Amino acid sequence: MSVDLHHTESGPADAPPLLLGGSLGTTTRMWDPQVEALSTVFRVIRFDHRGHGDSPVPEGPYSMADLGGDVIALMDRLGIERAHYAGLSIGGMVGQWLAVHHPGRIDRLALLATSPYTGPARNWRDRAALVRAEGTGAVADSVVERWFTPAFVKERPAEVAVLRDQVASTEPEGYAGCCGAIETHDVREDLHRISAPTLVIAGADDPSTPPEGNAELIAERVPGARLVVLEEAAHLLSWQRSAKVNTLLTQHFASADRHDAGTRVRRAVLGDGHVDRARARTTGFTEPFQDLITRYAWGEIWTRPGLDRRTRICMVLTALVAHGHWDELAMHVRAALRNGLEPDEIGEVFLQAAVYCGVPAANRAFGIAQEVFAEQGA
Repeated sequence: MSVDLHHTESGPADAPPLLLGGSLGTTTRMWDPQVEALSTVFRVIRFDHRGHGDSPVPEGPYSMADLGGDVIALMDRLGIERAHYAGLSIGGMVGQWLAVHHPGRIDRLALLATSPYTGPARNWRDRAALVRAEGTGAVADSVVERWFTPAFVKERPAEVAVLRDQVASTEPEGYAGCCGAIETHDVREDLHRISAPTLVIAGADDPSTPPEGNAELIAERVPGARLVVLEEAAHLLSWQRSAKVNTLLTQHFASADRHDAGTRVRRAVLGDGHVDRARARTTGFTEPFQDLITRYAWGEIWTRPGLDRRTRICMVLTALVAHGHWDELAMHVRAALRNGLEPDEIGEVFLQAAVYCGVPAANRAFGIAQEVFAEQGA
């Protein structure tokens, strides 16, 4: 019987849904380094596995069918017929189960630091017995030690402490119950049934699920799967190599429909009114160009997670001053205000532009901005 999973949402409500399933002993906060980047393009839904975080803690042991059934029930509760799914470790095992047993519900799939089969069952039975007897604090240090490389632990101890606390605060029965699901997990002979476009990401230094026999096997047996092995990354690569993981996930999932993703970002930056007017003016002659800028400029470049939106807006303002695109400049000054830049910040951009693009160009930019400020009441 399924349980009602605790979940959090971020991003546009009308964007493609993306479910994020975390590692054993973590909560929705495990995905904190991904949320800002992914929420630009997707309706991001993070959930706590049963027995974890704020989700119910039924008596274990659990099965992977239990955990996967909980996710299907969550989708039904939210009215989601199909969704993208990314899972790390046990979250990736749940993703494999979903893609095998409910292929119609999974659009695109990303499997991070996970395995189709986790080895001797006794190891998981012993760990379950230990946490039931002594609590999850008894395993927290040894678990987190395997999640990160020594260099990361030394350089970013505060982040390591956050993850350790997540493990230590997990309900023992919930942790032990999920150990039972991992103990019986084996989809090696079912991987060929996965039809969702699949991205497999592994850490080269992961002692828990090393690429050999895990990610490599998944990529070999899932038709068309793409494998990426990240250097200087252990098990929790979503933290250790967050920028690279964000780029890989965004590119993998957004490629499903660049046009729709571009339209959402274009509306967020320029406003519905501008986009609606542009669409109303579109003719058969200009439609290919509108499609190009929506898919390429907005869907491919503006959705990339490497720079935040404010930085991109400042760069665009500078480029427009440099090239003297004054009509475009007025439009993007409005976009800057719409996205939270203050008039003084816009002035700083134009002062910088005066040094590198010329004083006359910056003078013209200040004049255009003043007109927009008056128009907008800024």
